[in-house]
Amino acid sequence: MEVNGYKIEPKANLVYASLRLANLTRANLREANLREANLEGATLTRAYLTGANLTGANLTGANLTSTYLDRANL
Repeated sequence: MEVNGYKIEPKANLVYASLRLANLTRANLREANLREANLEGATLTRAYLTGANLTGANLTGANLTSTYLDRANL
């Protein structure tokens, strides 16, 4: 899957990515690096963020309903 020119896949390097308002429903971002990414208003419903690095990510208004965050670094 590709969103805003970014490959959405496990272990993706999405440092500083601009994913504002992106629809990432059921996206597989296991162990992805989303450090400082802009996820403002993004839909992450049932997304897999197991082991992902979300340090400093902007999650303002993001929909995290049923999102898998096991071992995620927030």
